[in-house]
Parts: sequence; C-alpha cells; structure tokens
Amino acid sequence: MSFSGYFKMIPILILLMAGIGVAQTEASTRVKFDPARSPKEDLKAAITQATASSKRIILDVGGEWCIWCHRLDAFIGAHKELKEYIEKHFVVVKINYSKENKNEEFLSAYPKVPGYPHMFVLDSNGKLLHSQDTGLLEKEKSYDAGKIMTFLKEWGKKKITNKD
Repeated sequence: MSFSGYFKMIPILILLMAGIGVAQTEASTRVKFDPARSPKEDLKAAITQATASSKRIILDVGGEWCIWCHRLDAFIGAHKELKEYIEKHFVVVKINYSKENKNEEFLSAYPKVPGYPHMFVLDSNGKLLHSQDTGLLEKEKSYDAGKIMTFLKEWGKKKITNKD
C-alpha cells in the first residue's frame, strides 16, 4: 500500500477506535451485581429516592454469572424508550445472587425466585407490589421490547399518591 493509501485509512481507524471506546464506555457504565453491597442499605436509599421523586422501585435480582442478566441490561440499554421509561418511573436496585453472596436473609422477605434475572416491583415505601419472572419477557434468545414496555407501564404509575 502506498503512503497516501495509509493516510486514507486514518479516518476509518479513528472511527473504529471511537466506536470501540463508546462500546467500552457503555459496558463500563452498566451497574453490576456486587456481592459486597448491602441490599438492605441499597433498598433504604432507594426508598428515600423513590419517595422524593414519586417513583416505584425495581429490585433486579441476578448476578454477574448470569448471561440472561447481561442480555436484559444490554437490551434495555439498546432501547432508548425502555431506558427512558425506567429512568422516569423507577429506581432500580441490583440485588446480587451468587455463590459469593446469595443475600438469602434479604431475599427471604420476597417470594421465591424461579430463575434469573428476576424483578420485584415495590411501591415508593418498599412494599412488594409484583414479582416478575423475566422469562415471560423473552423472545427467542433475547427479550421483547413490547412485553417489557407492557410490564413497565402496568407497574410504573405516572403519579404516585401517598398511599401508593
């Protein structure tokens, strides 16, 4: 390849490197399931935030070992309307379930989880409203945006009363 041919490739290389940087940034900003976190303290903070912002709470139960947990995070991240709806109507708390920390004491307050990821929807005061098997939101080897949005709209009230 001639010297001028290399110069022509520079813009392509810059674009490729920028794309890789964006993908790495998105992956690194994903909230992870952390076995060292205290779900009790995280829920307490979520209740404070949900009460102040009139939102509901989603407890997202799973682990870094869980391929479907990663798929769900990536799917929501790739669907702007889902991501924005969640941000507007919910406070999301990642609850780790792994061999390092099963968080059994915390999770014992909720219905048994049939598989991972699993979501519990709570009111702004932390009262359980719904237990969601995310397998019902799947489509083939991914998720279904329509099913997820239906779930979110059913459980994300636009205006929450003091009673919620």
